[in-house]
Amino acid sequence: MKKITIAMMLMLSGSVFCQVSVGTAPQETNKWTFGGGIGLGFGSNSAFYLQASPRVGYRLTDDLEGGVVGSVSWQTSNSYKSTMFGVGPFVNYYFARSFYVGANLQHYFINYRDKFYDYKVNGEETALYLGGGYMQRIGGNSFMQLGLMYNVLWKEQSSAFSSGLVPNIGFVVGL
Repeated sequence: MKKITIAMMLMLSGSVFCQVSVGTAPQETNKWTFGGGIGLGFGSNSAFYLQASPRVGYRLTDDLEGGVVGSVSWQTSNSYKSTMFGVGPFVNYYFARSFYVGANLQHYFINYRDKFYDYKVNGEETALYLGGGYMQRIGGNSFMQLGLMYNVLWKEQSSAFSSGLVPNIGFVVGL
């Protein structure tokens, strides 16, 4: 039964992707893009990390997009608890429909509590990420983005972040 179900699902998905439209394709009139990323992590000492970063963009040209991105993350372990919210503008330039370079300015609001020492910090930090990456089409006008960004404002002594280098994986619909 399991083999029959798998075969039926494969044939059904194949028929969905094999449809061909006849005639000219209509011009796209919607220039809005939507996407973002989700992160999840586990570690020692009961560490848990959850992050979401939705984004809304607008295609200024076929290769240039600008918009707003938000970020929220929640971290907890046996020794600390942290919540962080961020928001700011971004701009991406796409070339060869496979690569992109971009800039992202984020202003973060940080709430940190050390459970062991009963130490609390409420602060703010601004980050300017510059970088780029590779895009893989996953269907129609939807893409998965794999990239690497660097926070050029990062300073080891005064930052809430452990590094200025940030790998990212995200999805974009509407390009």
